[in-house]
Amino acid sequence: MEIDGKKVLVIGAGRSGVAAARFLAARGAVVALNDRKPLIEWSNEALALKSEGVVGLLAGEVPSWLLDQIELVVLSPGVPTKSIPVRYLERAGAEVIGEVELAWRFMRGRVVGITGTNGKTTTTTLVGELLKDAGIPVQVGGNIGTPLISLAEESRDDGWTVAELSSYQLETIREFRPTVAVVLNLMPDHMDRYETLVEYGAAKHRIFMNQMEGDLAVLNADDPVVASWAEGLRAHVTLFSVERELEEGLFLRGGREFVARAARGSERVLMSRDEMQLKGLHNAQNVLAGLAAGLACGATPDSMRETVRRFAPVEHRLERVAEVKGVTFYNDSKATNVDAALKALEALADEPGNIVMILGGRGKNAPYAPLAPLLQAKGRALVLVGEDADRIESELKGIAPIIRAENMPDAVRRAHAAARPGDIVLLAPACASFDMFQSYEHRGRVFKEAVKSIEQPAGGDQPKPVLLNANS
Repeated sequence: MEIDGKKVLVIGAGRSGVAAARFLAARGAVVALNDRKPLIEWSNEALALKSEGVVGLLAGEVPSWLLDQIELVVLSPGVPTKSIPVRYLERAGAEVIGEVELAWRFMRGRVVGITGTNGKTTTTTLVGELLKDAGIPVQVGGNIGTPLISLAEESRDDGWTVAELSSYQLETIREFRPTVAVVLNLMPDHMDRYETLVEYGAAKHRIFMNQMEGDLAVLNADDPVVASWAEGLRAHVTLFSVERELEEGLFLRGGREFVARAARGSERVLMSRDEMQLKGLHNAQNVLAGLAAGLACGATPDSMRETVRRFAPVEHRLERVAEVKGVTFYNDSKATNVDAALKALEALADEPGNIVMILGGRGKNAPYAPLAPLLQAKGRALVLVGEDADRIESELKGIAPIIRAENMPDAVRRAHAAARPGDIVLLAPACASFDMFQSYEHRGRVFKEAVKSIEQPAGGDQPKPVLLNANS
């Protein structure tokens, strides 16, 4: 891709936008970086780009005279492709791509692309570890936090790049072609951006659009929509399942053994589920998907078994934080939708004691009712914070005692006060974090700091829970 002297507009001054602007400017492009936020709210890294060859930092609306000059637009994931400036630029003849597509055009080697509503980061991290431990050159990035474009320079012809891909990122691919494409599941999410689940699923399905016969698609056989995508793909398909044995693919036998079965009927037991540190059936799915990708990339079964044995939960994903006076705290701040929160509840449902669950944040227009059966069986109390607290209360009222909190430290204190020895306090918000925090990582860190403050109290009594309603 020739970019020297090309006039480029990068929209979005977050991590991926900053990385894209830096990469393009270093290669001779005439780059302007735009964000709706005022400059005073931009990160220091974004502001520093002016000294790294980026010719303009533009806050707010892009002037029309500049739009008419742009030849290439690089969108950050959070920027809707249907926005008025983007549609104007496309009509004016500018090429509109995302940072993932830009990275692909400069990337060497092969790519494992991993998408799905839930489990992406755990699976992406695991596949990276599986390949590294097998001695295979690998780098990991994408939606996991490291922009792909920042890995392009270090990519190798004999190496693999493992990329976590969101639906937003997949909306803007054009030529991007993963050798191995993994889809974990499809649940209602981002309904504030997509009008229907079909539209959301169509964005995920784009991961296959450029795959060829020699490539591999790894699909969840337990998800009816994802499994249906096997029809019509050019790539070879490998299925995985935790619910049933497959004629071909990877599956969990009897709830205990991970098995790989070839088309001719031969099979191999890869490992036992008891060897995993990860909790929950959803993580068994993630491991099966990871093993399928690892095998496709050349990792050996024995090497992968040792890696899975050592693999601990990724930060903010059902992460055990501490036990304080007999109450165990789990941080699942990455549970940013209802299905992810439900998976966290299911993973802890067999643990002794009841669960005090911290819920709330910026909702995604999805119902909270799916949480009700498990909360009715295991819920000690619900602690609600954030913008969607009123809606959560209206939908889950009467399921368990409801406690309101002003912020995360207050929620942690009140959850601990409501819990009894042997109980669990679970942060699984079922909402995005942007009403109160910079990101789900920020929310998780604040949660963990609040738990530490309970471990080492500064003095004074813990607040008593304020019950707004409860079962009699």
